Amino acid sequence: MGFLERVNSPEDLKGLSIDELNELASEIRRYMIEVLSKNGGHVAPNLGAVELTLALHYVFNSPTDRLIWDVGHQAYVHKIITGRREAFKTIRQYGGISGFLKRDESPHDIFGAGHAGTALSAAMGVVIARDMKGEDWKVVAIVGDGALTAGMALEALNQIGQLKKDMIIILNDNKMSIDENVGALSNYFAKLVTSPVYDRFKEDVWELLGKLPSKYLSLRAREVARKIKETLQHFAVPSILFEELGYRYVGPFDGHDIKLLIDNLNRVKNLKGPTIVHVITVKGKGYEPAEKNPEYFHGLGPFDPETGKPLPKKDTRPRYTKVFGQTLLQFARKDPKIVAITAAMPLGTGLNYIRDELPDQYIDVGIAEQHAVTLAGGLAVEGMKPFATIYSTFLQRAFDQIIHDIALQKLPVRFAIDRGGLVGEDGPTHHGVFDLSYLRMIPNMVVMAPRDGEQLRDMIRTAVEYDEGPIAFRYPRDKVPFEPDMSRDPQSVPIGKGEILKGNGDVLVLAIGAMVLPSLEAANSLEEKGINIKVVDARFVKPLDEELILDLASSAKAIITVEENALLGGFGSAVLELLASKGIMKPTLNIGIPDKFIEHGPRAVLLEKVGLDASGIANSISEFLENAL
Repeated sequence: MGFLERVNSPEDLKGLSIDELNELASEIRRYMIEVLSKNGGHVAPNLGAVELTLALHYVFNSPTDRLIWDVGHQAYVHKIITGRREAFKTIRQYGGISGFLKRDESPHDIFGAGHAGTALSAAMGVVIARDMKGEDWKVVAIVGDGALTAGMALEALNQIGQLKKDMIIILNDNKMSIDENVGALSNYFAKLVTSPVYDRFKEDVWELLGKLPSKYLSLRAREVARKIKETLQHFAVPSILFEELGYRYVGPFDGHDIKLLIDNLNRVKNLKGPTIVHVITVKGKGYEPAEKNPEYFHGLGPFDPETGKPLPKKDTRPRYTKVFGQTLLQFARKDPKIVAITAAMPLGTGLNYIRDELPDQYIDVGIAEQHAVTLAGGLAVEGMKPFATIYSTFLQRAFDQIIHDIALQKLPVRFAIDRGGLVGEDGPTHHGVFDLSYLRMIPNMVVMAPRDGEQLRDMIRTAVEYDEGPIAFRYPRDKVPFEPDMSRDPQSVPIGKGEILKGNGDVLVLAIGAMVLPSLEAANSLEEKGINIKVVDARFVKPLDEELILDLASSAKAIITVEENALLGGFGSAVLELLASKGIMKPTLNIGIPDKFIEHGPRAVLLEKVGLDASGIANSISEFLENAL
């Protein structure tokens, strides 16, 4: 029996020797590669956090001591050693455990997190609550260096340093977030790592001063020691950011040396005030394909564990993301005013094509969606054509900026919204099912959604040419229904105009985006049962094609709307509001995402479960008509 089979809780680590912990780390890496090669998931970041996780659970007593992880990209090992070793085989599978932290999954998951940058704020709240209750357990926040590009994390750092409360921040520095890190902070950490002279001196000073009784340290001696330390800091690194903010900074340490980590975590465990422990890790550690290509292995589907290559797929259709990225590149080649903006997701959004060919028309702001949106506004003020390309779930973080900085000023910012709808295995933290609702309520905003890759290309052109205010288009995390003709010159879509796809029938189906083709398929299947349905691709959530909808609704016996978005406030709500304003009272059914968070699983399975595949849409329409007519 290996060591992994003996570990059912963090307590089981505490009797192991350093050599045994290192062997356990190797076993965990092999186990993760075995499982993730079948299930897919966040491979590289979790391989880089093995020793760090073991050391944290060895030194601290979870869940009494609160370990608060930033997102789940570094928490797979945490899951494995906190009683979920066998369940880990089901990670990201329908009915299995989540790929992210989840409070109802384990008492060791103190704070649920799927978006980066939350751990420091959550930890600060936990620390304040601990002190208000008069308790004395430890609080440790584990953040990646990429998370410190998030404004929320910097806001938390500011307050933590001001309040001076006892807590430990582990800065897991692998020089990457999802893709390569950007920004001044990333450069700062790199310079810290390359300053061994400063680090050795600081260690010596701390050790010496820590051993001397305070009565022997005069104010003058303290002041001299401080000035010597700061002088060397300014010589070796560009700033003393953390210590000036009120933190004790320790490190950087090798994040793969378990003994070193345990020794230093024990050393800082009982220090007063906030302490930052800086550890250097290698993303993909121990698995050569992931170490060589950490960007690709950040998150991926099933792969060959021997070679690291993705398993061959029979379906060669491109994803919407690829169609978007390549089409935008085609426009950007001809129009130097086009600027593509990503928030640390060039590969995930398809902007890697522009990044690699037209770097002067590409901006990566790091994990900073709010900044990305307002930056786009600044570009628009000066006549540029910014494309803020952000996942739907992450764009939620910039809701105020969309309203205040963009829409209020009618700035022509183009929002390319990837992962609209159900995203699959990443689950409820990443499902993009609210954007149609939160965007359509905003004045001056145009919102559209393509039914296929060809229409996506047309909508990109529409966005390029539109200059009257903000415009958004959302598309799913999926393959396009059929291969688009990338040589075709895209055509602009008339703003606010829908399209009739199936013209017969007195039952009207209004569908939007990825739900158009399944609705058409459902209508065709119902036609075989004698139910004739007229299907319209609305194309726009805002403005609605009021003329078309009212004309067709006036003669329809029943009206059905279909969307891959929350029903509350979404496309169907917009249609109902229009009908009500004109006094049209017809039996109406809204089909969409119900008022609950949808769990993780394959996208096709989830669509079936919520009734948004062709069969589910047909069944809903059939049952509704039986009762309504």
